[in-house]
Amino acid sequence: MNTSDSSETTNASNLRSVNPNTSSSFRKFSIGHILLDMGKITPVEAERVLRLQKESGLRFGDAALKLGLITEADIQLVLAQQFDYPYLLPGQGNHPPELVVAYQPFGPQVEVFRAVRSQLMLRWFTSGGRALAIVSYNSDDGVSLFAANLAVVFSQLGERTLLIDANLRAPQQHRIFNLRNKQGLSDVLADRANIFEVISKIESFVDLSVLPAGTTPPNPLELLNRNSFDELNDELTRQFDVILYDTLAFSSGVDALAIAARTEGVLMVAHKNNSRLSDINAMSEQLKSSGSEIVGSVLIDF
Repeated sequence: MNTSDSSETTNASNLRSVNPNTSSSFRKFSIGHILLDMGKITPVEAERVLRLQKESGLRFGDAALKLGLITEADIQLVLAQQFDYPYLLPGQGNHPPELVVAYQPFGPQVEVFRAVRSQLMLRWFTSGGRALAIVSYNSDDGVSLFAANLAVVFSQLGERTLLIDANLRAPQQHRIFNLRNKQGLSDVLADRANIFEVISKIESFVDLSVLPAGTTPPNPLELLNRNSFDELNDELTRQFDVILYDTLAFSSGVDALAIAARTEGVLMVAHKNNSRLSDINAMSEQLKSSGSEIVGSVLIDF
């Protein structure tokens, strides 16, 4: 990999008392500064890198690689920070490994999410849409993990992204993102909480917020059909660029229809080994009858 950091040509003698947090020898977001700040290299090792860089004309990252001080994975991590594209190392964040866009951002599976994101941007979000319901037929179709991955990949694009767990019967997003589920969407709809007090900013990612489901209500469908839901959705579309609703599976209730009627746009998710074509067709017909637009459909296998 060819890294770019040609400004790091400071003489090695100027680094003898370097402090990675205060030195002006490195630009704030340069590869050298980030590697020092992360503890990937020491000031003494930075001297070696700069000497080799000066002698060979290599970029800083390439010189550090040649000396065996860092790995390609380290370079990927630093570049992600330079370009505001953060991701997590294994074990960080305590999220499930299936959150692949967080832990394997350069893998082939993530390219699928990027492709879906591109299509949705073209077909929906750049055409005036702001909110999208993500629906599936079976409860074990993996729609919650799909929605979580899609939300992260939208935030990595720099879009102000809000993921709403609108599955008020069997919510999952608070577990995926390690959030308290004391209050959330249900409490806002019941006028028991302020919306902006229960939205959680996910600091690990760029521009990602999550609204958990909240208290399990005895009347989820009735809550979702309240006029306050329309008002809430309208308010959120003024605050966020992309809003994704994780919904209850169709086989467990018709809650998704109430949500789809508000968002007007729907992304259908089917699982390769679980979903039946007849069920998907029936779900599609019901959604269309509710006045929703089927923006697209995705077949997943995780």
